Amino acid sequence: MNQKLRQDANQIIEKAISAVKPEEAVKRALKDVSFGGDVYIVSVGKAAYTMAEAASKILNYKKGIVITKYHHVFGTIPNMTCYEAAHPTPDEAGVSATREVLNMVSDLKEDDTVLFLLSGGGSALFEDPLVPLGELQDVTKQLLACGADITEINAIRKRLSRVKGGKFAKAIAPAKVYSVILSDVLGDPVDMIASGPTAVDKATCEKVEEIVEKYDLQLTDSVKNALLQETPKDITNATNVVIGSVRQLCHAAKTCCIKLGYEPEYLGDTYDKEARDLGEKLGVMAVKHSGHGKKAIIIGGESVVHLKGNGLGGRNQEIAVGAIETISNHPNICVFSVGSDGTDGPCDAAGGYVDGETKKALESKNIDWKKMQENNDCYHILESCGGLIITGPTGTNVNDVSVVLIDEG
Repeated sequence: MNQKLRQDANQIIEKAISAVKPEEAVKRALKDVSFGGDVYIVSVGKAAYTMAEAASKILNYKKGIVITKYHHVFGTIPNMTCYEAAHPTPDEAGVSATREVLNMVSDLKEDDTVLFLLSGGGSALFEDPLVPLGELQDVTKQLLACGADITEINAIRKRLSRVKGGKFAKAIAPAKVYSVILSDVLGDPVDMIASGPTAVDKATCEKVEEIVEKYDLQLTDSVKNALLQETPKDITNATNVVIGSVRQLCHAAKTCCIKLGYEPEYLGDTYDKEARDLGEKLGVMAVKHSGHGKKAIIIGGESVVHLKGNGLGGRNQEIAVGAIETISNHPNICVFSVGSDGTDGPCDAAGGYVDGETKKALESKNIDWKKMQENNDCYHILESCGGLIITGPTGTNVNDVSVVLIDEG
């Protein structure tokens, strides 16, 4: 492994994620806002604890509830109850916590306000299903495995829920809801982030039917019936404010690359295609640029993985492994990709790192990494060569950033 490139990669990852921590963004969003009546705080998503803690320090509020991913609660917050639940597939803990939220806001007055702090992961964590939980879990697993993008997944989720697609805003009425949103959806559409609990749903039942047919989803009768019910289109008591997104993550990575002496090329922040393909393309670009000074290539987004096997890993690890072949024998090149929330798929890694020496290292251990790649077992490929990126829960969630570093060569 090229230790200099790995050290630079680690520094870029640290600086980029630090730049999108939500504490200061929440404070800025609430600085000049005044609420009448009683204020209740509901914070949902992978960054829920961090966002709620920040708000608790600057607001007078009556009561609050936090719902976040397992192992993402870092302490206590005054007058708030913190719950942990499953992601990316909802579980009973999330359903129970969501019902506690609905109970808390069920009898508010017109001049009361719910401060709704929302971050990625909320689609799984904030859920009171209209169908049996087991059926919702099955649909979720089908959507995650078939390669559907997040807008397609959330269009389905909204119609199977009592709180998504603007229904939570309806449940709060006549009180007001002020949503402060950390975006993990490309382009920051408020109706899609965490399935838009306080936003008018732009998707229609016809669009949902197209998604079902496109991916040949196998649905029960109760799910089919729920998908026929249209979402609210007339929400008047909600204000939605986006405070952070993957664009900030990418620009922070770019700034750090410059400080480390790399000339950056920024490819945008809306990549939403196959993860492995992106890894291969970044590898090809890296080799093409090699020998022309210190260069960095940066791209953000949320790639997809079409699962073919039953191995362990996530989309960022798929991106890294996808570059192994193309950059082999180029010791001056590395490719790494990381999820800003610190988790990449159902494992403890945030992403993966490979360089021009990775293939040789794998082959020296007689590891059939291509076979493992076909089984979507990128975690164990990277684990065997020191390529896992482990950050732990970061307290934020704004999609992913992928970076190529090319030393002088």
